[in-house]
Amino acid sequence: MPAAHRLAVWGDPIAHSRSPQLHGAAYAMLGLDWTFGRVRVAEPVFDGMLATLDAEWRGLAVTMPLKERAWRASAWRDRRAELTGAVNTLLLPGADVRRPGDAPSDAPIGFNTDVGGVVAALADEGITALDRVRIVGAGATSASALVAAGEIGARRASIVARSPERARPLLALADRLGMEASVEPFGAAHAPADLTVCALPGGTVLPDAHADALATDGGPLFDVAYHPWPSHLASRWTGRAIPGLGMLLHQAVLQVRVFTTGSVETPLASEDDVRAAMRSALVGD
Repeated sequence: MPAAHRLAVWGDPIAHSRSPQLHGAAYAMLGLDWTFGRVRVAEPVFDGMLATLDAEWRGLAVTMPLKERAWRASAWRDRRAELTGAVNTLLLPGADVRRPGDAPSDAPIGFNTDVGGVVAALADEGITALDRVRIVGAGATSASALVAAGEIGARRASIVARSPERARPLLALADRLGMEASVEPFGAAHAPADLTVCALPGGTVLPDAHADALATDGGPLFDVAYHPWPSHLASRWTGRAIPGLGMLLHQAVLQVRVFTTGSVETPLASEDDVRAAMRSALVGD
């Protein structure tokens, strides 16, 4: 067994995570005898737990609320991570792979695969171009959704947030991306959009009036949540509502690339077969 054979997903809460099934299916298809666990890690203890990992550890998938902590812990970050201020994939020093040219080998390096996961999931649904996007929420996943929308051509964004102050980093990010952006409060008469991306935590229940206002002229709903499904917002949506399982699948494929090749850009051997195995593990086929 390779020295660095251990991986896990960290987050809080974490019991609902499907990452072990996804990654386990990928490594079985690739013939790798690696383990992938699930660990509940509270934000205040993230740095201390990271420091305890030994050379058996290859990498971590990171979910809420740890993505900003993982960003700060990274000695190098890919472009999408730098833009969003969020890392969901840590490649650890024990991994004996070629890293990007200027990335150190003796410290954790970080990637954001959520952006690519959103782009690929939307493409699966035939959404490959848009002009105006509506982002619901103002956290790390909202930043990834905004970057993903920019990558498929969005020029305008409306950000629905509880307060203008919380949305300020997203406004700055939109400016960096060359997008016009505005903030709208929940319950407002929202500007029409070609696509609405909901990046609220799974299980969030909005007042019905707020959900119905969002559903008006919002285009298809892409809700990054997938448990429980339908989400409250999806249950009120008047058009197409798309769960976040596709994002989960595609971002995990990119994570497997990182853990096996050191690069998010390097395709896996037999990647179509690996993706199919991961999809089957996800949906139970």
